[in-house]
Amino acid sequence: MAATLSKLKLSLLLSLLLTSVSSLAKVPLTCKRIECPSYEVIHQGNGFEIRRYNSTAWASTSPIQDISLVQATRTGFRRLFDYIQGKNNYKQKIEMTAPVITEVSPIDGPFCESSFVVSFFVPKKNQANPPTAKDLHVQRWKPLYAAVRQFGGFVRDSTVGEEAAALKASIAGTKWSSAIEESHRAGHASVYTVAQYNDPLEYDNRVNEIWFLFDLENGRQSS
Repeated sequence: MAATLSKLKLSLLLSLLLTSVSSLAKVPLTCKRIECPSYEVIHQGNGFEIRRYNSTAWASTSPIQDISLVQATRTGFRRLFDYIQGKNNYKQKIEMTAPVITEVSPIDGPFCESSFVVSFFVPKKNQANPPTAKDLHVQRWKPLYAAVRQFGGFVRDSTVGEEAAALKASIAGTKWSSAIEESHRAGHASVYTVAQYNDPLEYDNRVNEIWFLFDLENGRQSS
């Protein structure tokens, strides 16, 4: 009997451990090769985590109107790639970072268009004085929070909305959901943000994320 109870306890412990490990978001392999923004995980949930991002600067496109997130991200990335290749006011090459993020906000228009802002995380050595460029601006984030859901493969217009809906469902009824809704009402956040960590030509170990950004402190500024 004692041996049976010991086995049951061990089985339960292993089950809890495996459940805990499986719920953790993995750090993308890309972030071991190139620079990514630092953050602190302040809460682990079922299918999501809450992060606190430090103060950061991002080079961002002007809003791109399109019916396709994938196409808008490609358009924005081409502008940002030119930017880091030296087409900026300093004529300075900038190191590639990850992720490239696309903020999504619906707009009133034909064919269910949305407005997309595509952004590049400015490396630490350029954060204090990032160059500007035509059709780009610098977003300076003060400490900011994000509810995050990871998913693999390539980002597709047909499924990204489902991933955002899954994140919304997983945080429903929590204090995080209330904070996100309040930020949206105050106009401090887009509906959701898609973060992509991999080069378009990488097919294995792809990591993408849905972010619901929200403000518990001071939010963001643009310059």
